[in-house]
Amino acid sequence: MGKDVIVACDFASAEKTYGFLDLFTERKPFVKIGMELFYAEGPQIVKEIKKRGHKIFLDLKLHDIPNTVKKSMSVLSNLDVDITNLHAGGTVRMMEAALEGLTRDDGTRPLLIAVTQLTSTDQETMENDLLVREPIDKVVMHYAENAKKAGLDGVVCSPLEAQKVHDACGKDFLTITPGVRFADGDTGDQKRVMTPAEAKKIGSDYIVVGRPITAAEDPVAAYNRCVAEFVD
Repeated sequence: MGKDVIVACDFASAEKTYGFLDLFTERKPFVKIGMELFYAEGPQIVKEIKKRGHKIFLDLKLHDIPNTVKKSMSVLSNLDVDITNLHAGGTVRMMEAALEGLTRDDGTRPLLIAVTQLTSTDQETMENDLLVREPIDKVVMHYAENAKKAGLDGVVCSPLEAQKVHDACGKDFLTITPGVRFADGDTGDQKRVMTPAEAKKIGSDYIVVGRPITAAEDPVAAYNRCVAEFVD
């Protein structure tokens, strides 16, 4: 898979999700299904969106003991998603176990990526809430290197860190970057943000875009603008 824009379908119901996806009559966007939608609708929403021809990033951010994550990933591997993820903070062993569970009997599996630090986390938050005193860039790089060591395909990281991740882990180690906003848009609760064009320039492989597309007056036009800035 090459560079692409992933649309965060952060809706509370299947009805709202299908209403949004029905707007796209030409190019079918790569979509992210997060906790809100998955918990509301269950695995069926994944199967239906896949049936409609969309690639899917299932964003559930697993984080538990290795055996639990392994068994959970084994279940998720049957949903035929394209990308899924976990928290890198769960340790290398947990990530290795996740990879074992995600790999099917025939050797195939979805891409597995790790969350380093959430884009709502900044240095002050990390130090005060998590008692992590190291610089956030160092923490992100350490988590990314652990993910690579565990055999994962890449990380979710801020676009500000994408190039550094590639420098540390190689150009083929994927960077999936939320926290992307248009230059003339609202940053919302994201603290580390970048425009699609900037994310492309700095080396992001995928950008995840939610409200700038889903809450736009014309979501299709907003999506096409994202694609034009990031992919084309």
